Amino acid sequence: MDFALSPEQESIKSSIERICDRFGDDYWLNKDREGGFPHELYRALADDGWLGICIPEAYGGSGLGITEAAIMAQAISRSGAGMSGASAVHINIFGLNPVVVFGTEEQKRRMLPPMVQGLEKACFGVTEPDAGLNTTHLKTRARRNGDHYVVDGQKVWISTAQVADRILLLARTTPLEEVKRSTEGLSLFYTRFDRSRIRVSEIEKMGRKAVDSNELFIEGLEIPIEDRIGEEGKGFQYIIEGLNPERILIAAEAVGLGQVALDRATKYAKERTVFGRAIGQNQGIQHPLAQCWMELEAANLMIQKAAWQYDRGQPCGAEANAAKYLAGEAGFHACETAVMTHGGFGYAREYHVERYLREVLIPRIAPVSPQLVLCFIAERVLGLPKSY
Repeated sequence: MDFALSPEQESIKSSIERICDRFGDDYWLNKDREGGFPHELYRALADDGWLGICIPEAYGGSGLGITEAAIMAQAISRSGAGMSGASAVHINIFGLNPVVVFGTEEQKRRMLPPMVQGLEKACFGVTEPDAGLNTTHLKTRARRNGDHYVVDGQKVWISTAQVADRILLLARTTPLEEVKRSTEGLSLFYTRFDRSRIRVSEIEKMGRKAVDSNELFIEGLEIPIEDRIGEEGKGFQYIIEGLNPERILIAAEAVGLGQVALDRATKYAKERTVFGRAIGQNQGIQHPLAQCWMELEAANLMIQKAAWQYDRGQPCGAEANAAKYLAGEAGFHACETAVMTHGGFGYAREYHVERYLREVLIPRIAPVSPQLVLCFIAERVLGLPKSY
């Protein structure tokens, strides 16, 4: 059992850190105030070949595993970029895995290189206003019409839709009442983001202003049949393929954000003097910070285990969900503690920790709520009866 990063993994971490060093606190503070996609970071990562870290080498990527992708995601978040930086490239890291696994050779050669090279940005269109996590009850319809489909419906909480060139879209091709199981009749498409047929309405939110979240209104979107991934009606199965890696990546981002918050809080505790002594000398400050370190380390070990299992083709549903849960809670606790350690200054934007606290709520909530993770573990691991 070896917990050390390999020389290649250390090199990945160092390379990402060097790129992120170009984008300091002032850059992210400005993005938090004014918004605007972080094109500069995106381009820098693309130029050095990191956007295709999990894409096979045959299509321009690096062909590495989710372990290396998690190292990359965590390094971006820990740099101080937080979720604003990590979310900007999240879909690049593993979002097109359904194309890699289920796409035709023609689709792979057509769809993957532009993403790897940073020439196209994509968004992920699954969640809907009335369905939430109940994915099998999506209402967006894709009706076959000769050599293309016509899509109508709504999507919500779609990141990067303001700048996307493509959309990975899940839609129902067979009505729910006509299928034997609710998981059937859903199809997956990767197609052009046609703004003449997709109206994008941005959702104002409390954090991560640099990476937009949106509601989509789709009316008469035509998708050529060659943009359908795999077989008609099996899209849910294709999406499931990417759920565990997604949980692992967002867990890594949550830990990275918790780590940078802890770093800042520790530094402040050493420097801030009250009543003639550094506040870090007080156990009331020391103990919460020490607890955060332990929680983050424990979550990170679960991330490593889940990634290791996934890369070796082993079942990792429990571990991936546990990693997401533990990292979400540990990251939140660390960011909250960082604000409290700073006292009143923790509420000031110039110290950055209040931004971390706002952003860390994203991996705590998404892509699956902590309550549903607990339900999953109770049912699938402990064998308790289904509660919902």
